[in-house]
Amino acid sequence: MATATFSLPLSQNKFPLYHFSSARRRFPIPDLHSPLKICCSAGSRDGSKSRESLFQFKKEINHVACGILAAWAVTAASPVIAAGQRLPPLSTEPNRCEKAFVGNTIGQANGVYDKPIDLRFCDYSNDKSNLKGKSLAAALMSDAKFDGADMTEVVMSKAYAVGASFRGVDFSNAVLDRVNFGKADLKGAVFKNTVLSGSTFDEAQLEDAIFEDTIIGYIDLQKICRNTSISPDGRAELGCR
Repeated sequence: MATATFSLPLSQNKFPLYHFSSARRRFPIPDLHSPLKICCSAGSRDGSKSRESLFQFKKEINHVACGILAAWAVTAASPVIAAGQRLPPLSTEPNRCEKAFVGNTIGQANGVYDKPIDLRFCDYSNDKSNLKGKSLAAALMSDAKFDGADMTEVVMSKAYAVGASFRGVDFSNAVLDRVNFGKADLKGAVFKNTVLSGSTFDEAQLEDAIFEDTIIGYIDLQKICRNTSISPDGRAELGCR
């Protein structure tokens, strides 16, 4: 039996709970927080482990699925840009701010993109039509301004929004997983039926933010509840204790 093994050392929290804020329901859903191993086997009756047989079985169609799983595991395990990590230079591409109106087109859920989107220092204040439903996966948004914009159904997986301003932004039905909102201004933002799993809000301003039916991981819920700027109503909607 020829075997290819793929392993990822992850954290030890094996089964975090996903939390649905308004209904306060918790369901045990396995997440990628335990050591992950993906094994692919080929039916080699002679037990040979030679490189030749390994390459041969890789060609078989039934092992395509394993390759997909491995790639998915690497991507899903990758964190957002870490604190202190150096960002790339500001893009000099003409009309770079307008790239948000088009978005990027592939791998939205895992922050994989066909073209990077650099929206740093751009101003989208009160934009009510150009950002709705766009995919801004892994976009660089630090110090950008989105105050009053309509960002419903937007996909911002793994976006870096440190220091950005989202005052009064409507994020209803958006996917904001693994977004770094550190020091962002989110006063009055609407997170209705919004996915916030894996997102961080260190030192973010969350006064009067609405968290109705927010979907957030249980561990992430504990972290966001430490933010003292959240109003009593917001804490009640999240289910903070």
